[in-house]
Amino acid sequence: MQIKEKSLNPTISGLPALTSTNVYAQAFWITTFAALTALGARFEIFQYPVPYTLQTMFVLLAGAFLGKRNGGLSQIMYLGVGAIGLPVFAAGGAIGFARFLGPTGGYLLAFPIAAFVVGYLLENRKNYFAIVGAMAAGMFIIFSSGTIHLYLTILRDWGEAFKAGFLIFSWWDALKIFAAAGIFHQFAKRM
Repeated sequence: MQIKEKSLNPTISGLPALTSTNVYAQAFWITTFAALTALGARFEIFQYPVPYTLQTMFVLLAGAFLGKRNGGLSQIMYLGVGAIGLPVFAAGGAIGFARFLGPTGGYLLAFPIAAFVVGYLLENRKNYFAIVGAMAAGMFIIFSSGTIHLYLTILRDWGEAFKAGFLIFSWWDALKIFAAAGIFHQFAKRM
């Protein structure tokens, strides 16, 4: 007798369950969230030195949906694919590992940590306010790392680094936090 896994969304047939213990299902979702993060880099609004993108929303969702381990692994996969030179970063970014040394490096390197933290904070928690709090914590990690990196690499002024690397994105990232929290909350009620 074969046990059929419960699908996360019954209207999407043929996809493995997000919470599956099957290694192939986990690999599928890790790869999918890495690809979604790359897709989020394509939705870009130019802003110097760091553009507006949707990447961070997918980082938060990876942690929420996949949990701490697989969420973090999805972002390590994303960074690995970019490090070898595939154009998955914002602005085409086909410069490989050197991208981590540029203005966006601090943000990128924080993606696996943020996904892990979101997944960790949401273990056994499906309350909307807990979801928003976990996602805000993940976003704070990304933007703190990005701001520090901006200071160390190009701006050399804490005030300017905070303005250009953190403050300017606050409205945009608040929207992404609430959008990601709403998406996850709706799915979490069905899980």
